[in-house]
Amino acid sequence: MCGIIGIVGKDQVADRLVDGLRRMEYRGYDSAGVCTVEDGALIRRRAEGKLGNLVKELAGNPAPGLVGIAHTRWATHGAPTTSNAHPHATAEVALVHNGIIENFKPLREALTARGRTFESDTDTEVVAHLVSEQVEAGKSPEEAVRAVLPQLRGAFALAIAFRKHADMLIGARLGSPLVVGYGEGETYLGSDALALAPLTQRIAYLEEGDWVIISRDGAWIFDKDNNPVTREVTTSGVTAATIEKGNYRHFMQKEIFEQPTVVAQTLSSYIRPLEQTVALPQMDFDLSKIDRITIVACGTSFYAGMVAKYWFESFARVPVDIDVASEFRYRDPVLQPGGLALFISQSGETADTLAALRHCKANGQTIAVVVNVPTSSMAREADLLLPTHAGPEIGVASTKAFTCQLAVLAALAAHLALRKGKLSAEEERDIVRHLIEAPAALNAALAHDEEIAAMAHLVAPARDVLYLGRGPDYPLALEGALKLKEISYIHAEGYASGEMKHGPIALIDEAVPVIVLAPSGPLFEKTVSNMQEVMARGGKIVLISDAEGLAEAGEGCMATIEMPKVHPLIAPLVYAVPVQLLAYHVAVAKGTDVDQPRNLAKSVTVE
Repeated sequence: MCGIIGIVGKDQVADRLVDGLRRMEYRGYDSAGVCTVEDGALIRRRAEGKLGNLVKELAGNPAPGLVGIAHTRWATHGAPTTSNAHPHATAEVALVHNGIIENFKPLREALTARGRTFESDTDTEVVAHLVSEQVEAGKSPEEAVRAVLPQLRGAFALAIAFRKHADMLIGARLGSPLVVGYGEGETYLGSDALALAPLTQRIAYLEEGDWVIISRDGAWIFDKDNNPVTREVTTSGVTAATIEKGNYRHFMQKEIFEQPTVVAQTLSSYIRPLEQTVALPQMDFDLSKIDRITIVACGTSFYAGMVAKYWFESFARVPVDIDVASEFRYRDPVLQPGGLALFISQSGETADTLAALRHCKANGQTIAVVVNVPTSSMAREADLLLPTHAGPEIGVASTKAFTCQLAVLAALAAHLALRKGKLSAEEERDIVRHLIEAPAALNAALAHDEEIAAMAHLVAPARDVLYLGRGPDYPLALEGALKLKEISYIHAEGYASGEMKHGPIALIDEAVPVIVLAPSGPLFEKTVSNMQEVMARGGKIVLISDAEGLAEAGEGCMATIEMPKVHPLIAPLVYAVPVQLLAYHVAVAKGTDVDQPRNLAKSVTVE
């Protein structure tokens, strides 16, 4: 998760930009950079590695100026090299970017055909060239940005500096957060208020699609239709917890809405978009020799592993065992020599998962871990570290960590299939294309937040709720039920939809809502058949499907929730959003403590 800061100041900004980056260092660890504007020149300094390397670079090569932008980066498009580090620049424009430009490849090809030369492998540099083209054609900075933003698809927060305008910056956001800070004779941009805390307590949160011009005199904000708008200026608190919540009611809500950005960041770390291939971190073993996988995890991470089991077996044709960590060691599992043991954890410190990891390591397994904390115990003990880039997850009920885990696991499954000879190069490119579409699809899913909130009162009075799904949607049904249990305290269960008639259908009556996950596709008719069995017995259905599915099976349902039509590969990521939002809004309706539900802890560090 990248970090952005920009300052239009009355004093030198370089040191303050670096201080802002330091406050966002959790977002990125492999490169950083600043660019200031001084005497009609863009002065850019970048460095690989930790932020201290940038500090050393600036000590030897200062970046004077009263206006500047800065960025910390996890490698997304392109390796963590200086040339791929932000800010990216042309002769006229420099910018920093958080998120992903989904359609960067055709844009880059068109720019190259027009004679533009690129120095990096990133998606971000495309935006710099697009804006620069407009400026070079005589457009003002405002006109240039207004012309470019509609060309971009994906999720982004941008801060843009202009060589000939040492008194302003322009920011924009779509699917990635961006904050405006108001000082005395200074104005700021930041990924979050925490970055701006030493500079100002007066902040405004840009809304989806907004863009802004900042100068020393203030900020001028425009909505996605380029209409001038006013966004509320609030006073941020002094604690990190208060600051980080932003303009959301709860951390969980904020983290649900961060998913397009963090999934984009995570996916970008595992794909080479120019070649449209999957790229994993360096490993000291031959993945093609893996003939069996053992997945171990707890709770939400376990359900991510269940989805991955479908992917590994379908794509790579490698058999998979999956266990909850608290049971794994105690059944004395048979571990095949040379097998891969895959552990999934948000914190990387979960006690029973860590104990299972050490058991597998002692029994000759190769260890891979999917974790959100790359300095955690599990990360340090792994043969293959597969980090998610979700950023800090404060809400106890996991949301963005789950979808980022799915993103990593999908990439791993595709790469394993390629190495096992089960996937052609063209099929790999097809998978990468679909993965790149996921952030925009998550944005589209989030657009239905208000209608989900409006129907939450239909579920809130229930004492029991059932969730149904088939194939990879079965783990999503389990995850939806878990989310509802965790934060609303309603008893909920998830079932494979075909299992209803083998017992759970006895629970059906008019007081038991049944949430059905059924994207249109090869499993749709079977799922709908099971759903109709429920309806025939008076069950109240909430159907979650795409427009095609709702048109075919939505009649007679208590409520419907429309999702974008997506490829089955990314459907689990997209359909996680409505079950998260439904649980959230039901909990809000019931008045429970959403972020800190009773009896639960974020990281379980005892067995």
